[in-house]
Parts: sequence; C-alpha cells; structure tokens
Amino acid sequence: MTAEEDIASVAGQLAALTHKVEQMAGELKEVRERAESDRERSDTQQERIDLAAGELADVSERLQAAANALRETI
Repeated sequence: MTAEEDIASVAGQLAALTHKVEQMAGELKEVRERAESDRERSDTQQERIDLAAGELADVSERLQAAANALRETI
C-alpha cells in the first residue's frame, strides 16, 4: 500500500467514525429530550395528584362537619 492509499484509508475511517459519532450524538439528544418530556409529564401529574389530594381533604372536612352537625340535631 502506498502512502497515499494509507492516507485515503485513514481519511475514510475518520469520516466513518465522525459520521458514527454524529449519529450517536443525535440519538443521545433524542434520549435527553424524551427524558425531559417524561420528567415534565411526571411533574404535571404530581401537581394534579397534589391538587386532587387537597380537594379530597377539603371535601372530607366538610363531610365530617356535616356529620357532626347532623349528630347534634338528633
């Protein structure tokens, strides 16, 4: 193999490696974006759960107060 052929071979290998690294970087970016989206969705769901829990606690207090008031009238 001549020096020019060696250089061409190495250049080809570097180009293939560069392409592979760019592909992997793109895949990593997609994974990060999905993870961020999943985390945001999870945060939103947790906020909704917390709000629902607060509303249920309020309803429970009102029901308890109504039950107590009913007992007092009997």
